[in-house]
Amino acid sequence: MVLAWHKGIIIDIQNESPTVKRFWIQLPELEQFHFIPGQFVTLDLPIAERRNKRWRSYSIANAPNQSNIFELVIVKLEQGAGTTYLFEQASIGTELLVRAAQGVFVLPDQLDKTLFLICTGTGIAPYRSMLQYIQQEQLPHLDIHLIYGCRNEEDLLFKEEMEAMAKQNEQFFYHPITSRSTYNSKRGYVHAIYESLCSDLPVAHFMLCGWRPMVDEAKERIIKLGYNKTNVEFELYG
Repeated sequence: MVLAWHKGIIIDIQNESPTVKRFWIQLPELEQFHFIPGQFVTLDLPIAERRNKRWRSYSIANAPNQSNIFELVIVKLEQGAGTTYLFEQASIGTELLVRAAQGVFVLPDQLDKTLFLICTGTGIAPYRSMLQYIQQEQLPHLDIHLIYGCRNEEDLLFKEEMEAMAKQNEQFFYHPITSRSTYNSKRGYVHAIYESLCSDLPVAHFMLCGWRPMVDEAKERIIKLGYNKTNVEFELYG
């Protein structure tokens, strides 16, 4: 199936951390932008002649809301042509081509297992979309653990929102951890958290999102815990 491209207009930009910005993009040709929580969009950026050299894909960071506006959280990459353009040249009012949402990194059909959402950096974006959707639709679910690793506290995206969500939902647990500073009396990486929570092998489903080294290590560790590969799905960033 050929996916449609639409005109997008950046309507707001905010700094979220020292290296991350939030972008709100409106699709004025559509009354409503349809997507499944966890999916991504592709932007056609004016950074090269060949089309496939111009395309950059980013997970949608908000739940469907019956509007034609969606949100992205993007980290600036050193020598990254796409993020250099978005951070240094794009502004409110900039027009972009946006391809319709796609991707299969979405919630299971039934939330009948303990769900581990494991991520680093801007890998939290698809999970925020999923969690907002679960909350707004009041979907029944078993325990959900968001295990989120960053270098420092200032890099933890949507921290206050996730803390508030955990207070509102007794079946949602937020586990932030930082590797280069101590936060909440802890310092380290995501792996120790899910390994501790899975010491008694609960019936579980794992979703991994982030840079390849974290994802590859997590897959290996989860299998060693005793889970099957079918219990694990992932999306790579970068």
